[in-house]
Amino acid sequence: MNCVFCAIVAGTAEASIVHEDEHTLAFMDIRPFTPGHLLVVPKTHASGLADLDPDDGRRVFAVGQRMAAALRSDGGVPAELRDGPRADGVNLFLADGAVAGQEVFHVHLHVVPRTQGDGFGLRGRPVSARRPDLDYLAGSLRRRLDAV
Repeated sequence: MNCVFCAIVAGTAEASIVHEDEHTLAFMDIRPFTPGHLLVVPKTHASGLADLDPDDGRRVFAVGQRMAAALRSDGGVPAELRDGPRADGVNLFLADGAVAGQEVFHVHLHVVPRTQGDGFGLRGRPVSARRPDLDYLAGSLRRRLDAV
């Protein structure tokens, strides 16, 4: 397997590490959307969400929450530790599959610090001017949940 995130986890590829524990690793994104943009990955390889151990998913999200709190302006951090990137908000983003924009096929959570006017944002339009049948869609998804 030729996975750059697995190489980072193994210590054979360079990365600026922010956090490491037994199950997760957080490091700076080399192509940041905004200053302070970082990634949180499970140490165990999972190409996509279908392959991700649910416990690893919880751990990745918990670390993402901690990273977001550390990025927030002030956020209860002592004044002497308030250097570096600061955010007024944070986006958490996870792409699952190529069509969703996933480029590295090792599950990773983007933690993107946001400030007013930073130029980053998710852009989208409603699929239709008409409101879809939400009850039908919800029922369809409920039935599928029983199968997964």
